[in-house]
Amino acid sequence: MVEQAPAAPAAPPAPGAHKSLKEGGTVVPVREVLWGNDAGVRKFETAEEIPPEMRDLIMRLLVVQADTEFASIQQHRPWLDSAPTLEDRWIQARIVADEARHGLQACRILRDFGAEGQSRIDGLLRTQEGHHKLDAFNIPFDSWADVGAFTCLVDRVGVYQLRAFQECAYGPLARAMPLMLSEEQLHLNFGYNVLRRMVREGPAYCGNREEAQAAVDKWYPRSLDMFGHSHSRTSEMAIAWGIKRWTNEEARSRFIAEINPLLEGIGLNAPDPEWHRRIL
Repeated sequence: MVEQAPAAPAAPPAPGAHKSLKEGGTVVPVREVLWGNDAGVRKFETAEEIPPEMRDLIMRLLVVQADTEFASIQQHRPWLDSAPTLEDRWIQARIVADEARHGLQACRILRDFGAEGQSRIDGLLRTQEGHHKLDAFNIPFDSWADVGAFTCLVDRVGVYQLRAFQECAYGPLARAMPLMLSEEQLHLNFGYNVLRRMVREGPAYCGNREEAQAAVDKWYPRSLDMFGHSHSRTSEMAIAWGIKRWTNEEARSRFIAEINPLLEGIGLNAPDPEWHRRIL
């Protein structure tokens, strides 16, 4: 009997080749790094394995992620008892609970980095309103239209940031993404429906089209700023290390291509992408 040669090992997936990953969908978890300098090798599973520069970048990204979650709770909190309908109040309470869990999830990953990670968690818990890292999270909600525009626009940017981590090179972070992305979808739908009802139902629901448009004008440029500088070296490093999938400008362009038709579909106008921008 002639022995057959053992089958050759399967070739590692090409960087970013997974169709669902490209489209931002849910993917079957994989153990290999899918893009960047380490594409095809096993993912990093412990903080001790990670090179120092990569370790620092992951912690910085996690701090920003957790900070946005905790800041969003502070912004929503005054409106929990002021939403126009019972269903709106229930959904907003769900959103606050989700944000708290997402912040906790990021902090749990930070704990893996020992005393340095815990120090950053302590800093997060001391941060007060008006002192958060991203400008959009230091602006209070002055109206119900703000609640709708923020969750439709700013939370959508958050989804792009989470998608950028999807199946990243650090296993604990990659595995946290599916549930977080699923929960964030509720936030986007809620904000979109608030704006849609304001335009179509007016005072019978809450406010009117003019208020909805003013809120979009307020939050749209802040949303685009959240992606960061267009030629950021940090975002390029994050891609090279397999932590993020897109540059800041690539993610921003994807966001614009998605949100502009959605706004137009309910009778609202998207401002020029460079209007009132602070970070280009």
